Amino acid sequence: MQTDNLELKKLVYLYLMNYAKSQPDMAIMAVNTFVKDCEDPNPLIRALAVRTMGCIRVDKITEYLCEPLRKCLKDEDPYVRKTAAVCVAKLHDINAQLVEDQGFLDTLKDLISDSNPMVVANAVAALSEIAESHPSSNLLDLNPQSINKLLTALNECTEWGQIFILDCLANYTPKDDREAQSICERVTPRLSHANSAVVLSAVKVLMKFMEMLSKDLDYYGTLLKKLAPPLVTLLSAEPELQYVALRNINLIVQKRPEILKHEMKVFFVKYNDPIYVKLEKLDIMIRLASQANIAQVLAELKEYATEVDVDFVRKAVRAIGRCAIKVEQSAERCVSTLLDLIQTKVNYVVQEAIVVIKDIFRKYPNKYESVIATLCENLDSLDEPEARAAMIWIVGEYAERIDNADELLESFLEGFHDESTQVQLQLLTAIVKLFLKKPTETQELVQQVLSLATQDSDNPDLRDRGYIYWRLLSTDPVAAKEVVLAEKPLISEETDLIEPTLLDELICYIGTLASVYHKPPSAFVEGGRGVVHKSLPPRTASSESTESPETAPAGAPSGEQPDVIPTQGDLLGDLLNLDLGPPVSGPPLATSSVQMGAVDLLGGGLDSLIGGPNFVAPPAATVPANLGASMGSGLSDLFDLTSGVGTLSGSYVAPKAVWLPAMKAKGLEISGTFTRQVGSISMDLQLTNKALQVMTDFAIQFNRNSFGLAPAAPLQIHAPLSPNQTVEISLPLNTVGSVMKMEPLNNLQVAVKNNIDVFYFSTLYPLHILFVEDGKMDRQMFLATWKDIPNENEAQFQIRDCPLNAEAVSSRLQSSNIFTVAKRNVEGQDMLYQSLKLTNGIWVLAELRIQPGNPSFTLSLKCRAPEVSQHVYQAYETILKN
Repeated sequence: MQTDNLELKKLVYLYLMNYAKSQPDMAIMAVNTFVKDCEDPNPLIRALAVRTMGCIRVDKITEYLCEPLRKCLKDEDPYVRKTAAVCVAKLHDINAQLVEDQGFLDTLKDLISDSNPMVVANAVAALSEIAESHPSSNLLDLNPQSINKLLTALNECTEWGQIFILDCLANYTPKDDREAQSICERVTPRLSHANSAVVLSAVKVLMKFMEMLSKDLDYYGTLLKKLAPPLVTLLSAEPELQYVALRNINLIVQKRPEILKHEMKVFFVKYNDPIYVKLEKLDIMIRLASQANIAQVLAELKEYATEVDVDFVRKAVRAIGRCAIKVEQSAERCVSTLLDLIQTKVNYVVQEAIVVIKDIFRKYPNKYESVIATLCENLDSLDEPEARAAMIWIVGEYAERIDNADELLESFLEGFHDESTQVQLQLLTAIVKLFLKKPTETQELVQQVLSLATQDSDNPDLRDRGYIYWRLLSTDPVAAKEVVLAEKPLISEETDLIEPTLLDELICYIGTLASVYHKPPSAFVEGGRGVVHKSLPPRTASSESTESPETAPAGAPSGEQPDVIPTQGDLLGDLLNLDLGPPVSGPPLATSSVQMGAVDLLGGGLDSLIGGPNFVAPPAATVPANLGASMGSGLSDLFDLTSGVGTLSGSYVAPKAVWLPAMKAKGLEISGTFTRQVGSISMDLQLTNKALQVMTDFAIQFNRNSFGLAPAAPLQIHAPLSPNQTVEISLPLNTVGSVMKMEPLNNLQVAVKNNIDVFYFSTLYPLHILFVEDGKMDRQMFLATWKDIPNENEAQFQIRDCPLNAEAVSSRLQSSNIFTVAKRNVEGQDMLYQSLKLTNGIWVLAELRIQPGNPSFTLSLKCRAPEVSQHVYQAYETILKN
């Protein structure tokens, strides 16, 4: 280490960095050399010393680091200062309190005014890093003076320095539109940088500050023109960069389509583009489609529909349909293009075309129904659920125009139970529509489908819909007509747009992973540490709505959003947002009318419609017995959280087991168990001396393990352990030790030393000692996370011989930090939705199904780290059965 050879010194320091963690006591011996090197006349050696000190993550060394670091932060050489700035962020990660006490944060803030641009960039990077882990602290206290210094440094930094500064500028909110314009003017030259990350960071700053500029300003128009060329240039990079650029452009086009409205041609697909680039370009083409360029776009899309790549062709056919819905003037041309494609008789093209024609019918009713005959010719070739469902919808919706509609629907009915749920639901609705339009001819058909849906089906959605139709038809046929044949709202092209508040947040994350995933960071960053919700600055009074007049939907004022049909995910979210209390006013529901005894449900209601008494009532037995009650209670029991909240009684503790028998440890016997109480984990040990000599000098060490379990204090046995004496001690543990995946996951290898020898043993710790107290997710988050975790990560287990009811289960699990987020009763089964969080930030979501009176439960677990599931299941078993 004392060598003057710089290359050799670098190697020695590199060795130190790698081994300091495993040999902390040895690493301390190197401190003197660091201190000495920090005063070396050569600035490279000074910087090397401070950089290495920052990389050695050993608590004991950090206090020796402070003095050398303080000198290096004020060093006359900028290279040393910029290295020291980053070292402060590293030190803050190891010991935040120390950094604050030593005043390093103030020194860092002073470095923002440094004369050297690289020092400024590194100071900004370090402060941003620290601020991310402490969102509440106002470290980067930006004001017009400091912004001016950052903009001055921006022109002379390296490219990564520029990115740090631009990202910092993006977090600043100017006080008025003049300041916003002046910052935009100074950032605009970055758009011509060769590094695409710098370009995207500059675009992010400009997109954010444009919110504050009035659209009447000449500068606003100039800025729009300047933003297009750099975005187009990004598309000449390699495919991976193109994809990232396209995902970001997708967001920009949704926010400000006018930026790229004249650049349609650059998004035309090249024959050698990878599929992921093709699909993304297609998406942007549709977003940019307008009356001016629709002819060009349609010609291009028709060409794509004859390609060989199946996924791409499907998307191209869908795109033609979306263009028809978006640009009304082109609808006729789109429909004839789709009919040409149907004539090709290529199976998957025909099926996609039928799906999009259904949407065109929804947008332009009573306009293009002449094509129905052509569609019906292709009925036999449909084998995909979505296409079959679309065709059935068309037949049901236009039954009065199709002579043989009943035959067509009957042909689908033959294999009713083999169809997917989507097709079954659509078929049920279509036949009921047909019955309401032609009651006399289709009575048997509707009887047949209602009986198939209610008596022979296991699917609750299908059964519920069947019963609702059955009751509607039997009690009030006129109401049935009003409900089933009601006029449908027109669909809008905007259904696939990102929701405006999320879009505003994603614009603030341009150039990051969030802009590629199109999800806010909180959706994919585990644990959410340091994730701050960002939003665009409020518009100034002079600037109007975000929507430009060109993009406003026809017939809507330019400031209004068109009505959007929510996706299924939104509906689920809305369901959870419902106020689940009892209704405030209105007459009470007459439960007598829905009591399901032996009453004939159809009460002659249909006879009056079809003039015949031969319509059979659904069997009373198949109706769920609790239906009357559940209709009375509305949604109040959907997530019944009033019950099932247990009292806190401490986590379950297993009895002590012998871990190390005396015969294997020269007379020392060790028994033990693990406990968790009020957030702290302990290993409760019982040591017995079965030898003939006194035992002293005890110490304990753990090997690296899956969750970083390590002793938080030395093993303290104050008096010597005499022969035949037993001592009990509780050893506190923490989870900040070294991590290494073990097999099995909860295996812990332990070494115990005394005056006789060192003894080794291994034990399995129960996973529930790692379940933390803040493991209760809120419902919205639970729902979003459950949907976000892939289905292949779901594991199912059976818990047998457990005679507890749902309340007892919920209470017992809560005492071990498994929290019930929601509870509902489905068909007599209690469903508990639960969450827990491990010490390393991994969330596990659970659904526990309990059938009253049945001692076997079904447990479904979902987790981003599926290898944990088996051990979580074992924890459930242990807690519930003891």
